[in-house]
Amino acid sequence: MAHNCLQCIKYLMFVFNLLFWLGGCGILGVGIWLAVTQGNFATLSSSFPSLSAANLLIITGTFVMIIGFVGCIGAIKENKCLLLSFFIMLLIIFVLELTVVILFFVYTDKIDKYAQRDLKKGLHLYGTDGNIGLTNAWSIIQTDFRCCGVSNYTDWFEVYNTTRVPDSCCLEFSENCGLHSPGTWWKAPCYETVKIWLQENLLAVGIFGLCTALVQILGLTFAMTMYCQVVKADTYCA
Repeated sequence: MAHNCLQCIKYLMFVFNLLFWLGGCGILGVGIWLAVTQGNFATLSSSFPSLSAANLLIITGTFVMIIGFVGCIGAIKENKCLLLSFFIMLLIIFVLELTVVILFFVYTDKIDKYAQRDLKKGLHLYGTDGNIGLTNAWSIIQTDFRCCGVSNYTDWFEVYNTTRVPDSCCLEFSENCGLHSPGTWWKAPCYETVKIWLQENLLAVGIFGLCTALVQILGLTFAMTMYCQVVKADTYCA
């Protein structure tokens, strides 16, 4: 009976980690595709230029693949060391995620102020050599969200040292439309606009976060249950 239980957990954990590994492959693939085709797309921070969507996806995908691989081998080989390593790695990631979420809610105001200050610094890199990712990201955000600047369209005046905004701020896009009068530009601040959009989609973000947490808890449960079963089997055989 105990042997059958162990075999059942073994194959359940193997399938779980195989899907985990495949998910990591998919995330890594998207990250590499973004890096190759879009450059450092979505790099908005001047303080953390490497913090791009492509790099985040590549790092996340790599970690997920490694953890999934360790879990797969540990399950199929019934290896206590690998099962425990999988459990510890997944637990560390889960605790780090939980810590980040708690710190985010505790220091929301400070994070808000720092983010706006950093984004305004990043505006000065717009259109400069080697910052195609930041330029593309701002152009897409301002066009899609119909906004201009971080806290106001006047943020761009400091960048250009004149009454001008990027063409992506225009109500109707045309070449050099950013040189026209303010009446032809979007007035909404991008930071608040994106923030409101995130708040409106908070349910989707919450469901995604909850699903991620449940998958990790399921992985931890599988790993520890199988580890205990392997230890019991070894003790019984001994």
